[in-house]
Amino acid sequence: MTVIIYTHSACLAHDMGAGHPERPERLKAVQAALDRPEFAGLPRHEAPRASKEQICRVHPEAYYEAIEEVAPTEGLVQLDGDTAMSPGSFEAALRAAGAVCAAVDAVMDGSASRAFCAVRPPGHHAEPKRPMGFCIFNNIAIGALHARAQHGIRRIAVVDFDVHHGNGTQAAFWADPELMYVSTHQSPLYPGSGAVDERGSGNIVNVPLPPAADSVAFRHAFERGVLPVLDEFAPELVMISAGFDAHARDPLAQLELQTEDYHWATAELVRIALRHAGGRIVSTLEGGYDLTALTESTTAHLSALTA
Repeated sequence: MTVIIYTHSACLAHDMGAGHPERPERLKAVQAALDRPEFAGLPRHEAPRASKEQICRVHPEAYYEAIEEVAPTEGLVQLDGDTAMSPGSFEAALRAAGAVCAAVDAVMDGSASRAFCAVRPPGHHAEPKRPMGFCIFNNIAIGALHARAQHGIRRIAVVDFDVHHGNGTQAAFWADPELMYVSTHQSPLYPGSGAVDERGSGNIVNVPLPPAADSVAFRHAFERGVLPVLDEFAPELVMISAGFDAHARDPLAQLELQTEDYHWATAELVRIALRHAGGRIVSTLEGGYDLTALTESTTAHLSALTA
């Protein structure tokens, strides 16, 4: 199965300062996975810039313009306690969102059934009117609304297995029953959202896991809380917020997933996509802060996507 890879060197130029966990080396760790011999034949494309129109399907025009205006030409500008912009950040954010839109186009026009976006900054914490949690634009929500506007896709499911709840994606999808957001995440943990009773229009499904939950607990939760609702929803497009920070080695949380869990979960989502979406999957990088675990987990994820 051919998986198209979207990435861009501009994503390495986003730098939030010394010691920040969301650092350029993360993308280099993902690239180490992409450089493995088994993925050498995958087509690679430079991520285009997202257009203002694409971004403003999720974020108000005033938000886009404010981010553009504060983008620095030198030094750092702090957007919130965790999120900053360097001179390369605005370009990186445009390319990250643009990668997901281009990946949607590729799977919809038949260039490939699946796509993976190796980009940063991540996006799932960015709310329509607020940057937060290392995120500037909500890449996956922008891609989902692009799929609707450009390709007429109605039922779109985003599955988020990042260890942190994607409050921004949930907020963007909240009132739209044709956009499903399903999240497994640690709770309690930043950003403090993602309770089971946060249901939106019946389209939000949160499956929180307690600290120290292991592979058995994760797989049980996925089998009971994620896969049945996806089958019932029958998405025309499956999108994945692929955060790898629930790995046992990750320093920012306390779940105990192993590398193999990412292959297993991805393979299950491939089966969902084959049943309902013609196999179409678009995945984009979110978190993952231990570099070795990030390389290994990305490898596992791509192995399942290409099977």
